[in-house]
Amino acid sequence: MEFINVIAAGVAAWMFGAIWYSVFAKPWMASSGVEVVDGKPANQSNALPYIISIVGAVIVAGMMRHIFEGSGVTGLGRGLLYGAGLGAFISVPWLSANYGFAGRPLMHWAIDAGYAIGGCAAIGLVLNAF
Repeated sequence: MEFINVIAAGVAAWMFGAIWYSVFAKPWMASSGVEVVDGKPANQSNALPYIISIVGAVIVAGMMRHIFEGSGVTGLGRGLLYGAGLGAFISVPWLSANYGFAGRPLMHWAIDAGYAIGGCAAIGLVLNAF
């Protein structure tokens, strides 16, 4: 049963990302440097980034489930809070170092950091919903 929870949590994070990046599509494309054709990323029809992102989200969900289980994190509120905390205090600092050395624009970092926090929060919420 836990395997299904992990898959559902990973899918929830991926769906959050789909909404997040739809809302921030224009500033993300402008700050990322990705090639744009007719207002859309040129590689939009390439399935590989989508596959990588959902597999990555499921892997993160699996590790978060392990952390939550070992730490006794239960309940929707705690799942949401601890999930957001893991995104904010583990993922975002890691992104910050990578983006800083690469000289990425602050807007790009902010959009991706928001996804890391929101995606992890979604995982935490769904993991504790079952």
